Amino acid sequence: MNRKGEVYRVAGPVVTAKGISPSMSDVVLVGNERLMGEVIKIMGDQSVIQVYEETSGIKPGEPIEETGEAMMLELGPGLLGTVYDGIQRPLSVLMEKEGTFIRRGATANGLDRETKWPISITVKPGDQLKGGDIIAETKEKNVVHRIMVPPNLGGTVAQVFPGEKTVDEVIVKLTNGTELRPMHRWPVRVPRPATGRLMPDVPLTTGQRILDTMFPLAKGGTAAIPGGFGTGKTVTQQQLAKWSDADIVIYVGCGERGNEMTEVLTEFPALTDPKTGDALINRTVLIANTSNMPVAAREASVYTGVTIAEYYRDMGYDVSLMADSTSRWAEAMKEISSRLEEMPGEEGYPAYLSSRLSQFYERGGRTNNLNGTRGSISIIGAVSPAGGDFSEPVTQNTLRIVKVFWALDTKLRERRHFPAINWLTSYSLYSQTLEGWYQDNVDPEWKQLREWTMSLLQKEAELLEIAQLVGTDAMPKEQRLTLEMARMVREIFLQQSAFHEVDTYSSMKRQFTLLNCIKIYSDAAAAALARNVSLHDIASLPIRTELTRAKFEKDMDTILASLATRIRPEMEKLKEAAA
Repeated sequence: MNRKGEVYRVAGPVVTAKGISPSMSDVVLVGNERLMGEVIKIMGDQSVIQVYEETSGIKPGEPIEETGEAMMLELGPGLLGTVYDGIQRPLSVLMEKEGTFIRRGATANGLDRETKWPISITVKPGDQLKGGDIIAETKEKNVVHRIMVPPNLGGTVAQVFPGEKTVDEVIVKLTNGTELRPMHRWPVRVPRPATGRLMPDVPLTTGQRILDTMFPLAKGGTAAIPGGFGTGKTVTQQQLAKWSDADIVIYVGCGERGNEMTEVLTEFPALTDPKTGDALINRTVLIANTSNMPVAAREASVYTGVTIAEYYRDMGYDVSLMADSTSRWAEAMKEISSRLEEMPGEEGYPAYLSSRLSQFYERGGRTNNLNGTRGSISIIGAVSPAGGDFSEPVTQNTLRIVKVFWALDTKLRERRHFPAINWLTSYSLYSQTLEGWYQDNVDPEWKQLREWTMSLLQKEAELLEIAQLVGTDAMPKEQRLTLEMARMVREIFLQQSAFHEVDTYSSMKRQFTLLNCIKIYSDAAAAALARNVSLHDIASLPIRTELTRAKFEKDMDTILASLATRIRPEMEKLKEAAA
């Protein structure tokens, strides 16, 4: 029988209890409304609890009940296409039960107990099972859902029970009496085990030119997207969710404004999955935890997201996890830390901010799983620094952990350059690791082309400083040509419309061909300039306009192939005219 105590003290989301003896991270039920909370500190006979719901009205003396277990998630068929809150309560089910306004203490199962799933058993009596082994399969939306032995169980198969089953019906019974069901539970703060990690040598292709070509992310890698208000963090993450070659998408709206989260919840079901033609939501799990929800649940939401991601990784899938944003998560930690009267660190954040961020990002990776499959979790965290100040603690601590930095720039936003990713301050530490893949799967000249592009953009930045002092007219013609070619790279290649049906996605081959056309144009222009062709004639060549428009055409690949052969002959005509 669960032991009961009583409330001793209430300080916002932090409640102190006495009369119970739980373990750290155990879930308890607080007050007459039985609000869910988690033990975060034990001091003698008192237990400090962070409550996942609003605590106003709770008084000392109200009952507290132990559950004897940590915060657990229900993992099984039915996760995909569902919208949860930060502690895995399905919001659609709560709305049906409670109406528009959900009362405190309302509960709902994470997985539907009534839906029957057609279960295909893949083991037979006598088989020896260990943790992580696949015992059955079922169809979940457009994904084959592989039902696995929980990592901490194992034994010999005694009986199997195929057919249509709910998530809590027995499908396999072991000789030691253990019953395996389509669903199992796992604590959110404990990483699911894997047998080993793999090198991040395969890119997570996104179809976004500036990301794939200039600052690539590997499958199983970690990336941060910091940026001020309106720079496009949410749109960039939606593009990644829609176009990246991940099998499963987990989107965690952690402490974002309600109107932004509403956009995500209404737009995702309407988005078409380019892989299957069905709704994108069918391979997505959404976790909605807006800024007006209790801070403790916000703190838990990222762990809920990454645990679901690990579950699908263990099936052998590539998962991309979007956390929007980790700054709001850090603010929740700051508030709870202040309620606990802990010694504050930099700018009031707790001293353990860096370690918590590390624990979260380190749950990503590309792994060999317990059942012999390979999977990956790519974690992309948005950071919302106040005033766009990248020197604040959350951004700086994140930069020490992640290996890809996509820096959104308010000045680029003001110039209507989107994606507003600054190519001078962004970086990727996976570039060298991924070079072999690009050379084998895209083109052997990929590395040289990328280096030429980066060099050109860096020269442009240096020359623009000179131009501000003396003006472009006073600069040598070679430098003015460099500025013109860099402008072509920016306007034709780096700018990309998320809302144009063709330009929204660019395959790796297409990215190379488009950038190579600009390189051919640049080389031919330099040769023409050396033969006294005017810079005006070079810049106003009609084929340049065709190149600018090509990225919006449905037969873009054919057009680019034609342009690549026509650029040099067109420049030769200018040389002949100049001679």
